[in-house]
Amino acid sequence: MNDSSLRRAKKVTLPSLSITELCHSGDDGAFLVTEADEPYFARYVMADGVGGRRDGLPNWVPAQFNLYPLVLEGSGQPWAEACLYLLAGLEGTPGPDMRTYDAKALDLAAYRRFVEETKIDWTDFHKNKLFRPTYRYCAHLNLMLRTGELGARTLNRRMGSVVGFYRWLVSEGLFTPANPPWKERDVYISSKDSFGFQRTKAIKSTDLAIPVAEQQDTFDETIQDGGRLRPLPLEEQEWLLSALQAAGNTEMILIHLMALVTGARLQTVCTLKVWHTEMASLSDDPNEIVKLPIGPGTGVDTKRNKRLVLHIPGWFYRTLQTYSVSHRACRRRQKCGREDSSQYLFLTQHGTPYYTDKQERQTFDPKNKRRYDFDGGAIGTFIRNVIRPYVQKNFGCKKFDFSFHDTRATFGMNLTDLLLKQVETGKMTLSEVREFVKARMGHESAATTDLYLNYRHRLKFKRAVVGQHESHLKELCRRAMEGVL
Repeated sequence: MNDSSLRRAKKVTLPSLSITELCHSGDDGAFLVTEADEPYFARYVMADGVGGRRDGLPNWVPAQFNLYPLVLEGSGQPWAEACLYLLAGLEGTPGPDMRTYDAKALDLAAYRRFVEETKIDWTDFHKNKLFRPTYRYCAHLNLMLRTGELGARTLNRRMGSVVGFYRWLVSEGLFTPANPPWKERDVYISSKDSFGFQRTKAIKSTDLAIPVAEQQDTFDETIQDGGRLRPLPLEEQEWLLSALQAAGNTEMILIHLMALVTGARLQTVCTLKVWHTEMASLSDDPNEIVKLPIGPGTGVDTKRNKRLVLHIPGWFYRTLQTYSVSHRACRRRQKCGREDSSQYLFLTQHGTPYYTDKQERQTFDPKNKRRYDFDGGAIGTFIRNVIRPYVQKNFGCKKFDFSFHDTRATFGMNLTDLLLKQVETGKMTLSEVREFVKARMGHESAATTDLYLNYRHRLKFKRAVVGQHESHLKELCRRAMEGVL
């Protein structure tokens, strides 16, 4: 069997890409392309020194990209339609996030593999809908769901990417299916905004969605706060700190502590710069709080680009200042090759960031050689390979589960517990506590804050109900088994 028979469609990443256009030999910026079968002249769409595009499109339309995703057919050739679809999306979005389009490319590569391996023509929409590629792929994804190969969210995202691909082809007049690729209907979703007003949004739904019945667990011990987060009990917080101390990794200790004392998310902690530790001059007040603006324009990323204020205890801010000028931190900045205060505060032992901020991701670097992004994966690996095994081994908790953003929920619950004690003594009202926690956590909706305020009561109620239920079942079983054994 030769190598060509083993090739499969896949997604590849180009370290850098500059869009070009055909031109004549005498045009400004023209250069000869000799790699093609017939040499031709081209030039970069983004003109050097001009500050704009040569093709007349608005300057905000990007023409230079790092970590550009391509979808390759099994033959190794770019899948032209899929590549055009990705490029159209990137050019139509001011400041596009390459991670979004990387995921779309992965999804389309998976679809391409399916149609090639099953020998389906992806453009042939048969009169019988069961023979159409979209419905056959949907059936394939449902089989993957039943076998547990992938989760429902991933499979629905894959199907959604395929639907978006065909929608674009049809809207651009590049493809007209002989029969409808799916059945479509309007679905109305209602939600409340941050002010409590009801909002209704109409979306297009197809019959290709992967149906999954999710049961809401009333007694779940997690909090829905941008994801299912589990507040760590005090005992498990001690376990976490012991694991961090045993590992002896200064950066991991500070990153986790930063999240525990501020409630900051991963992208916020890891995009702090050295100059952020130079902003405030601390006094001798042991209760001093440093208020650090974060979000667009501050150099620190936030979820959905929200402008927030991070409240850092003075004692911990002083710790960050000490670390920023330490020999360890300076040595890591030296490896990076940029030692000024605009460098990331936390770097790996190789001098690379744990998480690149949005501004850097959108700044074109023609010398880039990497084919991957820094998105906090090293911290996830550290948790899986170091923290979890340590706790499971040393504290006998074989089911210990922990993800980084559990630190956010832990901060929220620690703060809530502390303030509720003030309510019990009459020093604060419940409404004041609610607003305080809402501001510190950066919640858009007070309903999310209420999940923290009601968490302890809900757990207590759960345990009481479960205890009573188990006692009842135990008595029934005892009576049923009398005289049998």
